[in-house]
Amino acid sequence: MTEVVIDASALLAFLKGEERALNELEEILPKALISSVNFCEVATILGGLGMPKEIIEEVVEETVGKIVSFDDSQALIAADLRHLTKPYGLSLGDRACLALGLTYKLPVYTADKIWKKIDIDIPIELIR
Repeated sequence: MTEVVIDASALLAFLKGEERALNELEEILPKALISSVNFCEVATILGGLGMPKEIIEEVVEETVGKIVSFDDSQALIAADLRHLTKPYGLSLGDRACLALGLTYKLPVYTADKIWKKIDIDIPIELIR
């Protein structure tokens, strides 16, 4: 089973039913990893739309293969990525996603086009 890492932006695009996201992600989401930081971002957006936290948890757990806890090793990688990503305005959540991809040496799926400008040792796949 080939795994990938999914960013909050890509998962939200899928959950919103964006056509390209549905086409690109439907088959890979059951094999996708998402950082607990990105899960928090998704939960924040969905909660802001009035979705109860129990439903948010259920939807994400049924959609994504695995939520991976953001640990101290990933934290150091994300911190080290700051110099590389600062010119592009990437957030801590973005860097947490990239850190997860680097940790597992997996491609990262995102809806954020700016990520393609980053010179990083893992594939960045755009869903838009």
